Amino acid sequence: MIRAFVLAAALATAPTLVLAQEAAAPAAEAPAAPAPGEAEFQAAAMAFGARIQAMGEEMQAAVTAAGGDAAKQDADLDAIEARYQPDIDAFIAALEGFVQQQAASSPESERAEMLAELAEAGPQIRAVPGQVRAQIEAAATAPAAPAAPTPPAS
Repeated sequence: MIRAFVLAAALATAPTLVLAQEAAAPAAEAPAAPAPGEAEFQAAAMAFGARIQAMGEEMQAAVTAAGGDAAKQDADLDAIEARYQPDIDAFIAALEGFVQQQAASSPESERAEMLAELAEAGPQIRAVPGQVRAQIEAAATAPAAPAAPTPPAS
């Protein structure tokens, strides 16, 4: 169960370009007997990671295409976020379903903790598009690193 939350947290905080790698890593470490619904949830998490990766690539292309036009960039990024919102909602629903299924068959002492972690994960996942957008916008406005001097020829 903890792996599901680790995966959700990784998706919520990983930089855009490594999301697919982060989502794939837990699948390689799957236990011999996964919990009921775990494989389906892992598949949903991997699909979500791929969608967030695609969203990041679209956002990057939109920032580049805007060429410094802040109004166009904002409008394009808003449209991209809106288009991916159903993916976020679907992943949160998958996470909620998985956790609730696991909580139903867990001891009472674990159930409260699982549901508390679920309550924390939703806002983190909902924040992913904004985090990705902020990273891309920050990278676009960051000054270019100075070129390293070339050593003289001997």
